Amino acid sequence: MMQMETVRPQTVRVDADVLVGSARAAGELGLSRSEFARAVQLGIVRAGPPATRGGAARYARAELDRVRSAESRPGAAWPEALRERVETVGGAAAAARALGVGPSRFTRLARCGHLTPVGYRINRYRAVVWLYLAAELREFAAREPAALCGAAPPGDRELMEAKADLRPRRWRGRHVGLLLRRTADPWERAAVLASVLPEGDLREAVPDRAERVVLAALAPPPPYGHPQVPAAAAVARRLLEADVPEEIHWYRTSLDFALTGARGQSNSTGERGPT
Repeated sequence: MMQMETVRPQTVRVDADVLVGSARAAGELGLSRSEFARAVQLGIVRAGPPATRGGAARYARAELDRVRSAESRPGAAWPEALRERVETVGGAAAAARALGVGPSRFTRLARCGHLTPVGYRINRYRAVVWLYLAAELREFAAREPAALCGAAPPGDRELMEAKADLRPRRWRGRHVGLLLRRTADPWERAAVLASVLPEGDLREAVPDRAERVVLAALAPPPPYGHPQVPAAAAVARRLLEADVPEEIHWYRTSLDFALTGARGQSNSTGERGPT
């Protein structure tokens, strides 16, 4: 069964005169651009409505105040507590140090699905460098001390012998779950699920071309940090699509369910697409 974060959709409704752009919001929270983007990705900071459909997200000052209040901790200087939650480490060597193990053990734990990446970057050699939340690595070390020493369990040995790598699939599950958290609109939720299906499977799952046009228009943008250089972008694009039969089947089934609700909305409103 595909693992994906299950969370309730969250929305923020505010008046336009109390909304600010991402650069100002990041500054008011004392975060860098990348730290703020990660906070938004994780749902720590919730976006308000854009000025126009498809425009850049804006943020309510009331939401920024909520984040400051929620993330402040006794004895911790603001915004260090928030920065700790969004801090990432990239690559096996750095992540292994954060976990307190050697790079080979870390790689085995990650490839076998014990640790879930939160993002990626493509290096100059066009290799994928997975990013992990430092806080999650520390939590894993405290929760699973037996995994940090001793021989690999049988299940892991089987996966490694098969040269399995669950990191892309685990990342996609997390990515989709976080995107679904941001909207309750059935067409937008269907578009999130459709966005990770290979083209052939999407055409089979959604034979109506007009519906595919709607889903494509509502498809989420690539995640923060997705490369712009064509050669690197081509490598990264492969990470955005489900690539094993079980995973593809899971997303197709989920898309079928989402489209049932979306079509029901269209039948009640007389319009195809979000309302």
